[in-house]
Amino acid sequence: MQDTIQVLDKKFVKYITASQIHDAISKVAEQINEDYKNDNPVILITLNGAVFFAVDLLKQLRIPCRITCVKLSSYSGMQSTNRVQNLIGLTEDLKGQRVLVIEDIIDTGRTYSHIAEILRDTGMRDMRIATLTYKPEAYKLDLPIHYVGLSIPNKFIVGYGLDYDGYGRNYSDIYQVIE
Repeated sequence: MQDTIQVLDKKFVKYITASQIHDAISKVAEQINEDYKNDNPVILITLNGAVFFAVDLLKQLRIPCRITCVKLSSYSGMQSTNRVQNLIGLTEDLKGQRVLVIEDIIDTGRTYSHIAEILRDTGMRDMRIATLTYKPEAYKLDLPIHYVGLSIPNKFIVGYGLDYDGYGRNYSDIYQVIE
C-alpha cells in the first residue's frame, strides 16, 4: 500500500496500518463477546463510515444479535457542521433490548449524543457504544465510551470507512492529513 495518498485537494500520510486496525478490532470483539455472552443485543451501525469496522467486528462476534442501521451526517469537508442530520432513521423496535452502537470515529461526540437522544425514548434496556477510533482531545461529553479500538490525536483521517467529502473510505489503512 501507498505511504501517501491524494484525496481531492488534500494529501494524507499512512498513519494506522490494516494490521493494526485488525488487532484493535480483535481486542474490541473480545471485550464485547465477554460483556454480551448472556445477551442478544441489537447492533446499531452508523452509516456510512462504520460499515468497514462493523463488518470486520461482526465476523468476530460469537453472540446472537440483530443488526440495524441509521445514517447520520455531521461533517462537510474536514469540518464538523455542529449539527447532526438524520438521513436514514431508526426502524427497529428496541423495547427491552440491549443496544450496541457501532461508530467509526468519536471526536466531539455530537453524533454520539444525537444517537443517545434518538434512543432515549425507545424503551431499550441499555446502550453501549463501540468505536474504532477515538479522539480524546476533541471529546466534550460526559457520555461513557465503552469500547475503543484506537485512541488517536485530534487530526483529520481517512480510510477504512472514514472519508473526506465522501472520498477515501475505500483504503484498507488509515491516513492522516498532511498540514
